[in-house]
Amino acid sequence: MVVRSTRHGAASSIYSNSQTIYHMDNRMQDKNAAADQIVVSSRFLYRVFAALAVCALGAAICLGAPTWQGEADRLATLLEWRAGSVVADIGAGDGELTVLAVKHVGASGKVYSTELDAQKVAHLEELAKRDPSIKVLRAGEADTNLPAGCCDSIYMRLVYHHLTKPAEIDASLLRALRPGGRLAVIEREPPRGSKLVSGVPKNRQGHGIPQKILIDELTAAGFRVETVQKDWPGSSEGQPLYCVVFKRQ
Repeated sequence: MVVRSTRHGAASSIYSNSQTIYHMDNRMQDKNAAADQIVVSSRFLYRVFAALAVCALGAAICLGAPTWQGEADRLATLLEWRAGSVVADIGAGDGELTVLAVKHVGASGKVYSTELDAQKVAHLEELAKRDPSIKVLRAGEADTNLPAGCCDSIYMRLVYHHLTKPAEIDASLLRALRPGGRLAVIEREPPRGSKLVSGVPKNRQGHGIPQKILIDELTAAGFRVETVQKDWPGSSEGQPLYCVVFKRQ
């Protein structure tokens, strides 16, 4: 009897322990499954966010490219670019419009590309190494450094309101144009509450320049207004751009 009781107790203990192990194993499996699910979910979310990022980048590229192309095409029409034309891009930045202008003037033409910033000048010089139609110049605060009578047309995009010596630059622009040459100035009205660029005349009234002041300054320098464009490509609701085309008298 004692033996049977001991065996029965041992069997019961073994059964009880096996049940405990079984339930523990199930709980571990559940935890592992949950952990696996978290990993899968995390990987899924990562892929979703990565895909969204790629789409956003693609959209930005797609939206950005037509803006530069649209502006270059509009300038080509207004300034009458053709094969062999000589034009100048004042404050060319990274050279987006310089490269597009070259396509309009061809191998027989020339595009002067100017900048104040040394790093930007170095970048433009790299572009010029790949295309001999580009001529890079280091601009000055009071002089474009363009040769006298070198250009059929000149353009500047969101540069004029940064000029600290506008009267001197206006005179330099006039000298650089051939008789009958054109100057296109793309600008924006200063947003309300925006701050002046350091060193510029206070009549700018903010980060931009009122169209009337721009016209007054350039007509005083000897230019004549040919056309005013208000629906400029690249405008947005928060930053409408305008373009005034002047002609050298």
